[in-house]
Parts: sequence; C-alpha cells; structure tokens
Amino acid sequence: MSNKPNASATNEELEQLVADVDRGGRDISGFAGAVLFGGAVVWALFQLWYASPLPFTLRLGIFNDTEARSLHLGLAMFLGYLAFPARKSSPKDSIPLHDWVLAIVAGLCGAYLYLAYNQLAMRPGQPTTFDVTVAAIGLVLLLEVTRRALGAPMAILGTVFILYVFLGPWLPDVLAHRGASLERMVSHMWLTTEGVYGVALGVSVSYIFIFVMLGSLLDKCGAGNYMMQVSFALLGHLRGGPAKVAVVSSAVNGIVSASSVANVVTGGIFTIPLMKKAGYGGIRAGAIETASSVNGQIMPPVMGAAAFLMIEYVGIPYTDIIKHALLPASISYIALFYIVHLEALKLGIQPMMSAGAPKTPMQKLAGWGMGVSGTLIVVGLVYWIGVGVQAVAGNAAMPILLGLLLALYVWLLHIASRHPDLPEEISITNPQRPETWPTVRAGLYFLIPIGILVWCLTVEMLSAGLSAFWAVASMLFLMATQRPLIAWFRKQAVRPAAEHGLKETIVGLQEGARNMIGIAIACGTAGLIVGGITLTGLGLRMTSFVELVSMGNVLLMLVFTAAVCLVLGLGMPTTANYILMATLMAPVVVELGAQNGLIIPLIAVHMFVFYFGIMADITPPVGLATFAAAAISGEDPIKTGVQGVTYAMRTAVLPFMFIFNPLLLLIDIEGTWELILVVAGATLASLTFAAATIRWMRVRCTWTETLLLLLVTFMLFRPDWFMNYLAPKHVARPAAEILQIATELPPKARIVAVLEGMNIEGDELVKTVAVPLQALPEDSNLEGEAIGRQRLRNAGVTLSALGDQVQIANVGFSTAAYRAGWEQGWDVKEVKIPNPSRPSEFWTYLPAVLILIAIWLAQGRRMRKESEA
Repeated sequence: MSNKPNASATNEELEQLVADVDRGGRDISGFAGAVLFGGAVVWALFQLWYASPLPFTLRLGIFNDTEARSLHLGLAMFLGYLAFPARKSSPKDSIPLHDWVLAIVAGLCGAYLYLAYNQLAMRPGQPTTFDVTVAAIGLVLLLEVTRRALGAPMAILGTVFILYVFLGPWLPDVLAHRGASLERMVSHMWLTTEGVYGVALGVSVSYIFIFVMLGSLLDKCGAGNYMMQVSFALLGHLRGGPAKVAVVSSAVNGIVSASSVANVVTGGIFTIPLMKKAGYGGIRAGAIETASSVNGQIMPPVMGAAAFLMIEYVGIPYTDIIKHALLPASISYIALFYIVHLEALKLGIQPMMSAGAPKTPMQKLAGWGMGVSGTLIVVGLVYWIGVGVQAVAGNAAMPILLGLLLALYVWLLHIASRHPDLPEEISITNPQRPETWPTVRAGLYFLIPIGILVWCLTVEMLSAGLSAFWAVASMLFLMATQRPLIAWFRKQAVRPAAEHGLKETIVGLQEGARNMIGIAIACGTAGLIVGGITLTGLGLRMTSFVELVSMGNVLLMLVFTAAVCLVLGLGMPTTANYILMATLMAPVVVELGAQNGLIIPLIAVHMFVFYFGIMADITPPVGLATFAAAAISGEDPIKTGVQGVTYAMRTAVLPFMFIFNPLLLLIDIEGTWELILVVAGATLASLTFAAATIRWMRVRCTWTETLLLLLVTFMLFRPDWFMNYLAPKHVARPAAEILQIATELPPKARIVAVLEGMNIEGDELVKTVAVPLQALPEDSNLEGEAIGRQRLRNAGVTLSALGDQVQIANVGFSTAAYRAGWEQGWDVKEVKIPNPSRPSEFWTYLPAVLILIAIWLAQGRRMRKESEA
C-alpha cells in the first residue's frame, strides 16, 4: 500500500481491505465458493459441538485435546489455501488448481494427528518414514499458508527457528546448542504437543474460536451499528462530538469485537469524515479512530485473542483476567475521550448539531444520574432475581430462568418493533442527532447474549469456553428469531423475515470461521517457534542475555521488552507476538525482578507484553489499523501513524505503571475505600497525563506546567514510590514464622519470602518471590500452623523445617508458586510482612491534587486575561 496521500477509499475498497486482513481476499461463487463457504460453516459447527456440553451428555462425538487441535489446524490450513491467494496480484474470483492440491494436502497433514491417532499412540517416540514425511510436508505447507495469511515476516521468523534447531553446533557460544536431526525436529514439532499442536493451538480451539464467533455474530446481527447509533445519540451534539462518538463506540464495540482493522472500518467510515467536517483535519481524525479502535483489544469482556492465551500461560481463570484488565482499559479510554475534548478546545471546534432544548447543569446532572441509577437498578434486579430463583427453585431453576429470559427477550423485541429500524448509516453531509431513548430501546435485546456471557463467567463460574458457548447459542437463537418476531409484531409478512434471519445466521457462522483462519494459523506457527525454543533450550539462555543487555536494571529490561514487542509487531499479528514474548521474555522479567527484590506479578508481565503487542497496529510504518484509517481519511499513513502514537502514549505508559504498582490491576486491594482511591487516583492520573501530552488543559500549558502535570501523573500512578523513602513497604520476619504468617494471612493475600539458593548454572542467588494464598474450605478441621501449611501446599509449596532453617521441599509443577518463581531445594531466608508503621501511600494524593488545583487556577487567570485582551 502506498504511503502517499490518496483520495478517500470507497466502501468497496474498505470492505476488501478488511477481507484481505481478516478473512482472506477471495470472494468466489460456483462450486469453489460453495466449498469455501461450506467448509467454513462445517468448521464453525465442529467448534460449537466441541465447546458445548452435548458430547459428554450424549456420549457421542467426544474429541480429546490432541484430536481437536489436529482437526482445528487441518481445517484452518485447508480453508487458508482456499481463502488467501498466493500473491496480492493473484485473481480473487477463482481458485487455481495448485491451490486446491495444496489445500487438500495441507488439510490432511494438519489433521494427521487425528487421522493416525491410534497408530501414533502405539509407537510413541518411534516415527516411521511416512510420519516424518507427512510432518515435514506439513511444516512447509504451514509456513506457506502463514506467508499468505499473515505476511512474509511471520513465515521467515518460523523458518529462522527451524534453521536454528539444525545450526546449533555452529553458532556462537551464547546461542549454541547440540542441534537436532530432521527426524527429531519434525517429530517434536508435528507429532507431539510440544510444537505446532501446543498450548497456543489448544487455546485457539478451546477459547479463541468461540469468542471470535460471538463477536462475528453480534456484528452480523446489527449490534455494532446499534452501539454506534447509541453513541451518536448520546454524544453527537457535544463539542468535538464525532471524535467522542468514535472513542465511545470503539470502546463499546471492543466489548464484542477484537479486530483492530474491522473496528476502524466499521466506525471510521462515518466518524472520520464527520471529524474532518468538524475541524479535526484528516490526520487527527484518522489517528483518533485508530487509537480508539486498537484499544478495543484490551477492553473486557471479549478481549483480543492473546488475552485467552493468558488463561494457560498465567494459570488463572478468565474472570480474573477481566478483573485485572478492566481498570487500565477503562482509564485508557477515559484519557482518549479527554484528549479529543482538549483537541476540540485547542482547535476551537464547536458542536455540529443542536442538542435540543437547552438544559441547566442541574437538569443534565439529573438526567445522567437517572440513567446511571436506572442501569444499576436493572442490573441489580437481574442479579437478585437470578440468584433468588436458584435459591428457591433448586434443580428447577434453569427452566424457570430460561422462561424468564425468553419473556424478557420477547418483551424487548415488542418494544423495538414500535420504533423504526435504526439507520445503517450516519449522514456525513447533513448529520442529524437521533433521539436518545428511542435509539436505546431499539436494540436493548442485543445486550442479552453479553449478559449471559457475564452471568456464566461471574455468577455460575463456568469456564470461559462454556460461557461463550451459551452466549453464542443465545446469539444464534436471537439471529434466527429477531426479524420474524419483529415482523409479526408489526403485522408484516413473517416468512421473508424468517428466511432472511436464517440466512444471516448461516452467513454469520461462515464469517466467524473465516475470521479465525489467520488466528489459528498464527497460533500454529507460534507453536512452531515455541517448539524451537523448548527443543534448543533457548529460553534458559534468555535470562543471561537480557540481564547483560539491561545491566540488571528492571526499567531498562522493560524498555527492551517493549521495543522488541514493537519490532516484532511490524511483521507479526498480536497473537503470535504475544506467544513469542510470553514464552521468551515474561519468565525473564519475573526472574530478574525477583533477583532485584521486586515482586512483579506474572499477570502484570503478560499484560505488559499484550499492551505493547497491540501497539504495533498503530506504529508506523506498517500499522494495519493506521493504513485502514488513512484509506478512509485520504491522508498520509505515516503522518497518521505518528499522530496516533502521540495519542496512544496514554496506553503505552500504563504497562510501566502497573508493573511497579500492581494496585492498578486490582491486585492486593484491601477494602472498598482502597478500591475507590485507586480508581479515582488512576483516572485522574490518566487525565493529567493526557493534558501533559497535548500541552493543553484550560489554555495552552507552559513547559513548567507540563512538567508539573507529569509530576502529578507520577504521584497519582506511583504513590508508593514516594512513600518508600519514608518507610519500607515490608518488614522482615524470621523464616521459622512462615507457617504462622501463612495461617494469619487473609484470603487471596500474597505471602512474600526471600529465597536463597543455586541456579542450574551454579550461581548463588537471592530473590524475592510471592504467591497468593487461598482460604481453606469451610468444612476444613485443620487448626494452628496446619492451616498455613495446607494453604501453602494448595499454592504449590511444600516446606521442610529443621529448627530455624526452612527449605522448600517441593514446588508443584504448573502451580501458582511454580509460575511465580519459587524454587525447589532453596532456603527461605526470611519472610516479609506489610510494615505496620508505614503511613498510607495515598497521602501522596494530597500534594498531587494541590499542585493540580494550582495549575488550574493559574490557567484560569491566564484565560481571563486573554479574554479581556
């Protein structure tokens, strides 16, 4: 794509751009089109079957993890060769014969673990010549379909790791290893679950596909347009309204969609021209849409695909990932909303349309108060009715709740039928603000699947995959019935509406599966890279290498990690970028932090890698989301990307803050008041940082004011940094008291210990580690220190004590303690507990707020002088 300014792209060109990136560029008819369409639908139905409880209920069609991964990759590779042409110049309206051959061979190679499962199980570690041949062909075809779907850089990186496996004996000492034969390499990569069919592909099968399907179905049925229209109704009349609509609609769309490019095109086709008309200019308009759309990947509950990989890599439920992601994602969007408001003030932008009858501040406050309180009341009623029915009805609760849900759905459809259908476009030449409440009522039923997802995750405590399945099941029912029911309520013909709804449902399944082709292939190739790391032991060398590069400084190590994420993101999708960095760098960051006495929660490191992985969608020269926005605005993609990076700085600074202050991830929050202070402080910090980067608050900031705003930002984000100079956060207690301390700790609190021992290279090390301890079951009859011993054992740590000396006897594999860096055979040097004499770190907020008030007043005086002049 050219970097030169160009005329705004047409709708057809933008749709083709999304298709090229997300679904493959081919749009064909006839027999070939039927095979591609049918193959995608079959894949979708297989994944729905696998995610559902039906196989175990009916004892039919049960697939184990390895079989499911094999079929998943086989179908993805088959569809990949049919959907993605070999070159950009290749025809997109037909499939050449060689692509049919490649698709069939690739599909069979990908599904080989399923097709030959019993034979392979009978001779583990003893591949035949045919096994090796199939595996070798499969690897080559995987790299080729990766090149087509994800670009040459990803395929080249996979090739480099394969070559690294073979060239180990001839490399420099820092990278050298024994090497491996062709048989060993292909067996490791293709015939076991250590390589291509590893954790990443397993997560793609179990979680990512079903969530991508949910987002695709929501978008297909009109939920995305509904959220856009509601945002426009609420915000379109404000100063800089189109930009604020872009931010809010992207945030809400991010709840159900995790594709940066699709988010840009879906909303940007309306908001970017409107922003240009309002006075933002094409570059700013494209940058605002890009920055807001890319952040959709970090917005719960449906985050980017990489978020589901954290379930396996970090070993925590998806509900915990949502909890940790919620505050950073929210304040990132709040800051961007404030940025576009400040830009409107700087540029003197006035509202584009009437807000209706003038309202006093008290009337506005009352309106918002009633809206928020009404929403909270409805949510509370839904929760208490659901819980109450379960408590009263017992086993009969499910049919009762389903009946109530069905009644609610029909009632909401009846309400929607009394209002005109929402327009699918927003007029750019003559925008009209729709009425707020009728617009909101016209699509309230779209919230039911999202509500089911949240209910299953948080109340029923189901797995992420099963929760998404029930949400998708409700979505399919909604898509098939919404149009005929609305037509019936309006006394219109039902049959055409029913046929249209059924067609939309099937097309939604097909589009969801095609959206998954690239992600599944990325997970397979990333597994190949991870297999190269595990086969050669490269991961063990990374600690020494990163320590050398960063000179043992944690901040420099984080900067290095962020830079590597951005560089890899130039040629890799977010999912593959995350897998590689989570495998290579996340354990290194935790380990070197521990050696420096810094306790870095594993989830914080993984969120750090995730954030900088998605930043690559903005970063020039090849940020795909930036190119999509530039295609709409008709501006230079590089200039748009540079401006987008400026706006995205508020997102880039957050990972550095929550690494050092885990409170921002809602870790170690003690009580409601502390939660309120953390949320308020973080929100205010994001606003002050936004003002500092734009250099505008009430008027243009002086350089002194900008520096003071940055100081205030740091004081609000890192109040502990200042308090550490007054009193240490922890005080040391003897190792012999570890069981007593573990007994007294409240549930989910982390026990902190200083360990001393020798690593595998023979170096004596001291490091600080921590692990959260869960409460024991209520029916436990343990007493005294036996409680602490059991809580530690549940976390994965078994201790052996001799007098005052305490040693770690065992660390359970893949437990919380294992992931947090506890080492078997090491001595517990001391235990750390919170310092009881340390003042609250939130006292730092007071001088920060006073500085902010002083800046506000000083700018007010300047503003009055300028108005008088």
